[in-house]
Formats: sequence, structure tokens, C-alpha cells
Amino acid sequence: MTDLTQLGKQAKETAYQLGLMDTKMKNDLLLHMADEIENNTAKILTENQKDLATATENGITDTMLDRLRLTDERIQEMADGIRQVATLPDPIGEVDKMWKNEDGLMIGKQRVPLGVIGIIYESRPNVTTDAASLCFKTGNAVILRGGKEAFHSNQILVTVLQQALTQKEVSPFAIQFVDDTSRETAQQLMKLNDYLDVLIPRGGANLIKTVLTTATVPVIETGTGNCHVYIDKDAQLKMATNIIVNAKCQRPSVCNSAETLLIHQEVAADFLPVIEKALNEYNVELRADERALAIFEQSIPATEEDWETEFNDYILAVKVVDSLEEAIHHINRYNTKHSESIISDNYFATQQFLQQVDAAAVYANASTRFTDGFVFGFGAEIGISTQKLHARGPMGLAELTSTKYTVYGDGQYRG
Repeated sequence: MTDLTQLGKQAKETAYQLGLMDTKMKNDLLLHMADEIENNTAKILTENQKDLATATENGITDTMLDRLRLTDERIQEMADGIRQVATLPDPIGEVDKMWKNEDGLMIGKQRVPLGVIGIIYESRPNVTTDAASLCFKTGNAVILRGGKEAFHSNQILVTVLQQALTQKEVSPFAIQFVDDTSRETAQQLMKLNDYLDVLIPRGGANLIKTVLTTATVPVIETGTGNCHVYIDKDAQLKMATNIIVNAKCQRPSVCNSAETLLIHQEVAADFLPVIEKALNEYNVELRADERALAIFEQSIPATEEDWETEFNDYILAVKVVDSLEEAIHHINRYNTKHSESIISDNYFATQQFLQQVDAAAVYANASTRFTDGFVFGFGAEIGISTQKLHARGPMGLAELTSTKYTVYGDGQYRG
């Protein structure tokens, strides 16, 4: 079993050094890491093939294989993501505000690193480089524990990143990897309070629930994505069709893809046949309520469980609703507070939707697929937080910092 205590000690010592590192040095190191990821593309692909072979033998679905698969293009994107982080403003040391109180004290609120961050994640190797670069830029040491599905991919990526640091005479303990994928080690990491300042889970509902119920370390919840698209009675048919096809089919294995389509009853008869034809090109299985079932040429009855499910596949639940209010009620009951969208030309309907739907990201006339730190301009993201404390939505650099107060006096004491 991996000695997590040793990893924790190494991370804690290194985190102090990282917190003192200036922005230029951090950026230069990040650029070097990106170069080394590119330079080691062949090695990374070789290790990724081992993971893909094992996953195929274990009967993993095509959409989950897509999460796991690395290509030349995806490795290039990983390197580019690190480079973008290097170009972003460094939040560490920023003073959010400063004021003088009645006692004449100058009080400043300053951004500081969280310290040591633990991340437990599943089958997407790009999380390794995203997390490492964001944590490094914000002066945080990170301990990465990936899933067994991507073990070889994650291991080679961390090895390359550590080698890049060592080449520049910086401690490789800034980025560490747990090379034991057992449940016992994961649970031990969840209780590493002496060394971890925060734990971030990234993965499916079961992983996140386990971390939330087991961890004694503070947790930032990055939620699953049971996302909805609602087509209002005042929607444009072509726009609605393009958006739902994109939200469901562009990459169904990711958390910001749509899982449920809600449609106003006034346009269901006209819209649903067109949408069904468009989705048929991707072999999407439609699970419909009674009214949608009567309109579709080919679908199966939806169950209560379908409204609650993140399919991560070419499956879409479809429900006809009587009103905008019913759509909002359905979303707030079944969603996971991730990303929701309304398609409508009615300004008042979109405003009501934007204000009343409870989610980290709410869209009017756009696909839910845009909920992404890179797209929002944050660089590579650490995850999509669906909770309301500390961070919500795509988590970039600012969300990996805390604050402290710096107070300047000239001899004051409290009477």
C-alpha cells in the first residue's frame, strides 16, 4: 500500500516553497511542462494503449472508452491547456480590497494558496494535466489519485511532469501520484487531515457520494451532470434542433452533455419529429413520457429512474410539459445543479428560467456543452463545482485560493 503519510509530508513541505515562488518562475516551469508533454507524446500514447486494451477486455462502453482515449490531438490540447494557464493572471498575492478601520488599522484581504490539494478522479487522463497545472500556478502542492482504468496513462503523465520539474531543479513533490488504486488507499486519502487542506472528487455519482460520506478532509463537490434542455413554445425550431443535437451528441460521456429534453406541449407535435430525425443520425435512444411516446416514431417508455439518471451515453429522456413553470419545477427536482438551458425567443421566459433554475450554469439559447473552464476563459479547469460554498461552476485559478488578512498598524492596541 502506498505510504500516503510520506506523500503528505512531502507535499506539505513543498507547498510552503511553492507559495513563495514568483509568477515568472511558475509560468516558465509550466511552459517547460507543456513542452515535455509534447516531447513525450509517443510514450504517453503507448501507456494509454495499455489502459485501452484492458478497458476493452473488461467490456467498457464506447462512450467511456472515449473518455479514456488519448490521441496526438488530445495530447496537444493538454499541452496547450497548460500553456494557457501560464498566460493567465496569477491570483496569488492579489489584494482584493484594503480599508482603514476606526482604529486606524489598514486591513487588506489577500489571495493565498489553499496548501495541499488531493484529487480523486476516474477515467479521464486529461484531468491529470489540468489539475497539476492549475494547482502549480496557484502555489498548491497536489496529490493525484486516478482510477484504475487510466492507471498507466496517469502514471506516465505525472512522471513526465515531475521530470520537467526536476530538470529545472524544483521539487517533484509539487505533483505526486498515488500508485495504488485500491479502495483502502482511497479511503485513507479521504482522511489525511494532517496533510490535505482540501479534497476534490471528479467522476461519477458513486465516487462523489463515497467521498462526501467518507471524507473527514474538507471536500469541494464537483457534481455529476444530469443536465436539461427545455424547448419553450416561443423557440425557433432550427435553433432548438441544433442545440439539442450538440448538447446530447457532441460528446455524450462528459458531465455537461444533456440527459433530458423538456418541450412545451404547444410545439411538441411540430418539433419532436424533426428532433427525432436529427438524433436518429447518432442512433440516440429516446426514452419518452406518454405524450412524447405518442409523437415519436420509435421510442421506449421513460421510467422515474430515467429522469434522475446521468446516462453518459447516446440516450435521451424526453418529456412534454404544459408550461415553463412545469419545466422549471421538473429541472429543480431532478437536476444535479450543473448546467441547464432554455431555448426561447421570449425575453421574459428566458429571464424567469435564468432566475428560477437552481444550477451552477444556466443558459438561454445555447448548448450546455459550454460549461467548461477553458471555454469560460479560466484555462484548464479543476472541475465543475455544483455546491454553493467556496466555489460554484467551472473552477479555475481563483477557486484554488483562499484569503488571509494583512493588517498594518502604527502602535495600536485594543482597550
